[in-house]
Parts: sequence; C-alpha cells; structure tokens
Amino acid sequence: MPVTDKNIEANYKTRINRVFEYIDQNLESNLSLQSVSEIAFFSPFHFHRIFKFVTGETLNEYITRKRIEKSASDLLHKNITATKIAHNYGFSDNSSFSRAFKKYFKVSPTEFKKQNPNRFSKIRQLKSKNGQDYPNSEKYICIIDNLKNWIEMNARIEIKEVPKMNVAYVSCIGSQNLENAFGKLMQWATPKGLMNDQTKMMTIYHDSFKFTDANKVRMSASILLNKPEEIDGEVGLTTIETGKFIVGSFIIGVDEFEKSWTGLFVWMNDQGYKKADREPFEIYYNNFNEHPEKKAIVDFYIPIQKKTIK
Repeated sequence: MPVTDKNIEANYKTRINRVFEYIDQNLESNLSLQSVSEIAFFSPFHFHRIFKFVTGETLNEYITRKRIEKSASDLLHKNITATKIAHNYGFSDNSSFSRAFKKYFKVSPTEFKKQNPNRFSKIRQLKSKNGQDYPNSEKYICIIDNLKNWIEMNARIEIKEVPKMNVAYVSCIGSQNLENAFGKLMQWATPKGLMNDQTKMMTIYHDSFKFTDANKVRMSASILLNKPEEIDGEVGLTTIETGKFIVGSFIIGVDEFEKSWTGLFVWMNDQGYKKADREPFEIYYNNFNEHPEKKAIVDFYIPIQKKTIK
C-alpha cells in the first residue's frame, strides 16, 4: 500500500492513542517529555509538536489537567485527604497540588468541595454559565427526587457480571468529533463484513463531562468484536475486562442522555455502590434516526467495586 498523508496521519494518531492510555495508567509517575515520547516512538521535539497538534494542548498542560480533574473527582467521591490525593496524582506536596488546583478551578480544594455538594451534576463555580445562582439545598433535593422518579419510570437497572469484551475503536477528543470517529470506524468495518443487524456499536468514555469541558473529553467510538480482526490506520484494539457493572437499559431521546447518566449515578449511590477505576460505556441497539420517535435504544454500563456496607 503506498504511503500517503492519510496513512501517516493515521499512524501518528495510533501512536498518540498509546500515549493517552499510558498517561491514564501512570498519573502518579514522573511523566516527562522524554519518557512519554518514547511510548510513541518519536523524538521529544517531534512528539511535542504532534501532541499539541492532535490535542490542542502541550503535553504538560494535558497531564496537569488530567491530574486536576481526577483529583477533583476524588475530592467529591472518595473519603480521602488532599495530601493523599496530591501523592496519588504526582504532585510533590500538598501546597503544589493546591496551587495547581486553584489555578484550574479558581478555588482551593477545600472550597471546591464546599461549593459542590451536588456530587452528581457538573461541577460549578459561584455562578452558573448564564449568571444565575445554582439551586440551593432545598431545590437540589427536589431536582434529585424528580430525577429518581424519572429513572424509576424510564430505566431497567440490573447488576451484571459482564464477560471480557474485545473491541475495535477510533478515538477522538471533543464530543463534536464523535460522529466523525464513528464514520471512520464504519468505513473500516464495512468491507470486513462487520456491519450487520447484530453489530453492537459502543462509546467508551475516558473522561467525565462533569469535570472536563465537552470539547476536551476523550471518547472512543467502538465496535464489539466476535473474533480477532486485523487493524489498520486509526483503528485500534482494546479490551474491556470482565467485571461487575450497573447496567441501565433505556429507550430515550438524544437530549436525554445526560439525564440518564446522572440518574444512573444517583441510583448507584443510593444503592451503596461505588464506581470502579475503569471506564463507563454505552452500547447501542438501533439507529435512532430510524426509530419512529427518534429514540435511542441503549444500555449504559458503570463499572462498580465492592458494595458499601451501611
């Protein structure tokens, strides 16, 4: 096959995907430009330019953001000290962690936790984006109660031991690029006979919309594989390991996905489960454009750890 600009671009993105996975798994380590560039098989100088082109951020900016967003999640969802969080995410001490956190969220870690008692919604500052005050505690309880009622009426929720899944994927950064990623994946899968009525399309979420701007969230447009397949271009292979998941089954409009995810996490908390340190994902069972009411038939998967003893 002749080498083209598209071949080169796809090869570069495949290497960058390896870097994303390495960073996610080693946030506590010294992720220097030299060490990370070796994962991608680039010189540090060349890698620096390519990474900035793909992500819109320098390597250091990307790593710092990931560490801060993960630490913010831990502040709200885990019973853990700021000192321990600083250590877990590669900060030299508590003060350097606090400075980096305040630079990103404009408040200290302590103040951030006080300002965000709503652990299920997107994180907030003192005012919402439209300048209005966020709901007070009484209104928040009402919102959560309404959400619980909606979930009870619209979801079938089960706890399942999910077997190992092998998937092919095309990653993208930014929700606005997910449709294009699915297009590339289908272009690869169709000639292989992988697109049929039994095909299971998936989206794997590597970041949370709660903490990460939508245009920076990393996602993988994916397809479940029944047998090994050779990959090429931007397409990669990964594995979702066997484990226990909360599975919420929905028939919803495309504007109800955020509500469904939020409600499922509320249900998880109420039932005493905790999310495991693995990625949530969606599996689709139809093309919503072909549904008479433009509804998506979809399962949401939240990986969970041992149940909390109350």
